[in-house]
Amino acid sequence: MDVRNSTTEIIDNEHHVFEMTEGEHSESHSPSFTGSSTAYLMSSLTLKENDASQFEPTEDYINSYESVLRQTKNWTIAEQMDFLRKLFTTMSHEHLGMVEGILLPMLQRDFINLLPRHLAENILSYLHAEELRSCEMVSRVWKHTIAQGLLWKKLIERKVLTNDLWRGLSRRRDWGRFLFKTTKEVAVILAMDDGLNSDKTVLITSRIEEITRYQSNFFRTLYPKITQEIEKVEHNWAAGNYSLTRINCNSETSKGVYCLQYDDTKIVSGLRDNTIKIWRRPDNTCERTLVGHTGSVLCLQYDDKMIASGSSDATVRIWNVNTGELISSLIHHCEAVLHLRFQNNVMVTCSKDRSIAVWDVKSPNDITLRRVLVGHRAAVNVIDFDDRYIVSASGDRTIKIWSIKTCEFVRTLSGHRRGIACLQFRDKHIVSGSSDNTIKIWDIETGSCIRTLEGHEELVRCIRFDNHRIISGAYDGKIKVWDLKAALDIKSSPSQLCIQTLSRHTGRVFRLQFDAFQIVSSSHDDTILIWDFLNSEPQSDPSESDASLSG
Repeated sequence: MDVRNSTTEIIDNEHHVFEMTEGEHSESHSPSFTGSSTAYLMSSLTLKENDASQFEPTEDYINSYESVLRQTKNWTIAEQMDFLRKLFTTMSHEHLGMVEGILLPMLQRDFINLLPRHLAENILSYLHAEELRSCEMVSRVWKHTIAQGLLWKKLIERKVLTNDLWRGLSRRRDWGRFLFKTTKEVAVILAMDDGLNSDKTVLITSRIEEITRYQSNFFRTLYPKITQEIEKVEHNWAAGNYSLTRINCNSETSKGVYCLQYDDTKIVSGLRDNTIKIWRRPDNTCERTLVGHTGSVLCLQYDDKMIASGSSDATVRIWNVNTGELISSLIHHCEAVLHLRFQNNVMVTCSKDRSIAVWDVKSPNDITLRRVLVGHRAAVNVIDFDDRYIVSASGDRTIKIWSIKTCEFVRTLSGHRRGIACLQFRDKHIVSGSSDNTIKIWDIETGSCIRTLEGHEELVRCIRFDNHRIISGAYDGKIKVWDLKAALDIKSSPSQLCIQTLSRHTGRVFRLQFDAFQIVSSSHDDTILIWDFLNSEPQSDPSESDASLSG
């Protein structure tokens, strides 16, 4: 037998296996070949190359092998195994290797090809990007299964559901509109993007097999572009690369922006001049000014229905977030309302009068006082809470923890040498900033201080953290970015903790908020700064000009 012809025959057979039509694959996911794995092909080739020219069956073999096979079928499994074992002992090591080449493909099964398509797609949908790429290289059948299941699209959707960075990027980039939609809906969007007319759109959406293949390639190409952009964002945080937008509030009387909150469409800020200003994004122009407080607006929070604001006039005012209309004024505290938070029908406020008030919020029009918590020996500067605890911090240098359900006192955390100006409470950790110029990380369950961060030169006025970073602002005019994971690792040295120091404010930093892509901060210098790490510019000179807007 000619070896070259034998090789050609094997390659042709393999080609025939993988050239199954889409129609055949979609109608039934049944196997179209047996043992056509690489191991099988190579073992077959080896056998033919080694023995093709040597194997000439004898007359005795031809006359007896069928009778031997018939006889072995009547044996028990144990007898068959014993016969094979004795037969194998008569073979050389080389021949045993050939036997292994015959057995391996018999023991292997292409489960993806054997399973119904929906089960095969479901199994492959749990894979990560590198694993998906590897599976695409196994065979055309596997690649076809991945394409028809739109598994690259599903992988991106899974990332968006579970990762804040992916979710935020999907909102900021056009590709978010292709997700969580049917194949035909995506086809229409893609067709419109290509400038096709409606007749052409109908034609495209009617060929579901072709459009599915096209969409699979689209999402497969999109995935690495997304990961590259995410890597760029992470690099920008580490390198301190950002673009800066400055909003000048142009307060007519007292200068300073005490508090803020933002989303993709607006920034709501509370000013020292007694007003609340709402800035429209992305052009950052002042859309509305809310007037009603008779003292500085020290704190605020909003949701999709209302804005709650606290002031040095000792009141909490509730506003319609969409119209700016004043809904009600809550009068309880006898001195300045220094901080407030609300969620899940509960609002908590704290005051210079040393008390904490817990309110039931049925609606913006129906807010009633439930309980007053007393225990601090100085002004309560900040509070935070979840469904377990209320956490408060005071000028008396302590953090106190209270039960959200019973409002009973739980424990006190002590460690700061001077009054505490800010904190955030999240999961099991509290992060606090103090006029002793330090930041402390606490375990809420044990009350122990895990780490003290040093670096600010004056009072730490505001602090926020997520799963990756702590960001602090201080009266020294600086914003510092800290590595949270390093801070929680007792083996980390102090030099590993502070990633960046940002110095663009010309006055005390009063408040900041951040997400995976940006920091928004406010200051005594009467400005709001937007630090954009997604659309960045290399920072070489801190004094270089930035985009400025006036309110």
